Amino acid sequence: MNETDLQRIKQRFGIIGNSPQLNHALEVAMQIAPTDMSVLITGESGSGKESFSKIIHQLSARKHGPFIAINCGAIPEGTIDSELFGHEKGSFTGAIDARKGYFEVTNKGTLFLDEIAELPLNTQARLLRVLEVGEFIKVGSSKVQKTDVRVIAATNIGLEDAVQKGKFREDLFYRLSTVPIFVPPLRDRGSDLELIFRKFAADFSEKYKTKPLKLTPEAISVLHTFRFPGNIRQLKNIVEQMSVLEMEKTITADVMRKYLPAAKSIHPVLYQGHKENESLSERDLLYKVLFDLKNDVTDLKKLVHEIIENDGNVSSAVLDKHKHLLEAEPIHNPTEPTVVEPASPLVIDVPEQPTPTVFDTHTKIEDIPHELEEDDSLSIEKKEKELIIKALRKNNNKRKYAAQDLGISERTLYRKIKQYDV
Repeated sequence: MNETDLQRIKQRFGIIGNSPQLNHALEVAMQIAPTDMSVLITGESGSGKESFSKIIHQLSARKHGPFIAINCGAIPEGTIDSELFGHEKGSFTGAIDARKGYFEVTNKGTLFLDEIAELPLNTQARLLRVLEVGEFIKVGSSKVQKTDVRVIAATNIGLEDAVQKGKFREDLFYRLSTVPIFVPPLRDRGSDLELIFRKFAADFSEKYKTKPLKLTPEAISVLHTFRFPGNIRQLKNIVEQMSVLEMEKTITADVMRKYLPAAKSIHPVLYQGHKENESLSERDLLYKVLFDLKNDVTDLKKLVHEIIENDGNVSSAVLDKHKHLLEAEPIHNPTEPTVVEPASPLVIDVPEQPTPTVFDTHTKIEDIPHELEEDDSLSIEKKEKELIIKALRKNNNKRKYAAQDLGISERTLYRKIKQYDV
């Protein structure tokens, strides 16, 4: 294949760049286009995989047939079979009419399945049969139908890893990847980055009736240092922002840095106990955090009981035992901060309570009726109620002075009295 044919294809489909990896991917696409082989296009999100599927379709004998692009990750699992293969009337709740699926509508054409790894396993089995024998069955039907569809699949993750984890069928992987095409990420395309920037700048200049952006040599250097995880899609958004917001159209390095997001993690690492090859879902993270919080609350209950039993005097051994609780940042309302001072009555802010619990260190333990449960599940609410009753008795049921002894507002004390039916 000569250079002239390659440039002609680039101009026809709006492909910009001359990097060796890009040219190789285009050459492979042009060679396999006249055949009916299945194609698997791999590459990062936003790198232009759909453009390659359109090139293959337009250069094939099916170019006059339909071309439909489907994002498998955007279709709910419960309806993906109906979308792809169709369904009969009454086959499930809401199926008020029969419906043709994409494999029936795209007969004699090309079906592009983006994010193929998101397909459920049972749908993968149906797809494999279509690829092997050209047959499918509608949902709710027993009739086998024929179709002549060329399938081009794309993915932004490694299907080999998905096969190893049992999330993707091995036989379907080999059936799809008859001819693999790798679309390089933008950061690996060298000077193509600058060419694409200029193309977008010219497009938005025409769209918004402004002068086109120009990059200084320093700005070009800064541009090449960014990894562009969103690839061409991300670059396009950045150029559009600059075209609209920047009054000075000569872009310097400092201006460029304003539009390139800092390369840092968005979410903190909450847990690192899994092995390298294991994935941790958000639900697992939430369970882990809640489990740790439960343990801290249990330890806090034990500490409260030890403080009460020792008349407010805590030994160094007990403090060392619960050091992780005392050194942790308190969880409280920022408008009512809790202050813990050794010389004052001990105030412990418990995450389960909206108000702090105050312990009078001058009161004998015998004066407080209490029971310790066998299973270390000491009730904080019960102890709080007992302290409120004691404070009221001490101050002859005068809420103002009882609230002062407890270290809470009179309004909070009134609410607690109603809550505990004191």
